[in-house]
This record gives sequence, structure tokens and C-alpha cells, in this order.
Amino acid sequence: MKTVILDVRDPKEAMTDFAQVWNSNKQQKSDRISFASPELLWKVLTAKRWELLKALCGAGPISIREAARRVERDVKGVHGDVVALLEAGLLDRTEEGAIVFPYEAVKVEFLLRAA
Repeated sequence: MKTVILDVRDPKEAMTDFAQVWNSNKQQKSDRISFASPELLWKVLTAKRWELLKALCGAGPISIREAARRVERDVKGVHGDVVALLEAGLLDRTEEGAIVFPYEAVKVEFLLRAA
């Protein structure tokens, strides 16, 4: 099962881990997208975008119009969310212009520590 892990980590730590994986030449079981803060994670992954990801999970390539129909929202609003998710690396666009969520699962990780 291809999984994407969304986590909250210091950018230096994320880059160090990336370099280690890059230099190891090992295939990873999951992709990882890191955010610098929980606030940034929730800014990108809003409730409506989460709903959109759920509708796209396992759907294969579909048009933005079809995605909007599935989540019962207007195309313009879904288009804005698709752009944000593309920029975050959560969605891909096919050569034909369709969008696809290339994962079968999403795991969100972050740790809340006492101040």
C-alpha cells in the first residue's frame, strides 16, 4: 500500500533525513511531506481539502469538474483547493490534465510538547 506521511518537523531535520535517504539509494515504503509547524499543516490541509482527498483516494485520474461533483462543491472552489494540494505535493496532474491522488493512505504525524 502506497502511503504518504504528513509530518511536522524542523526544516533542517527534514533535509538531513532527505539527504540520508538520497545517499542510501534505498526504496522507501512511503513518501513523506514535512511542514514546519502544525499551523502550516492545517493551513494547507483544511477540512474541505481533506474531504477532497478522501473523494480522490483510489479514484484514479479524474477531472476537476468530476472531483467537484463528488464532493458536491462548486468547480471554482475545488480548483483553488486542487492548486494548493498540487503545490504541496499531495496531488499529481496527468499529461491529459486530470488530477490524481497517487496514494492509498495518508498518515499524519506530529507531536505536541509542553512549553
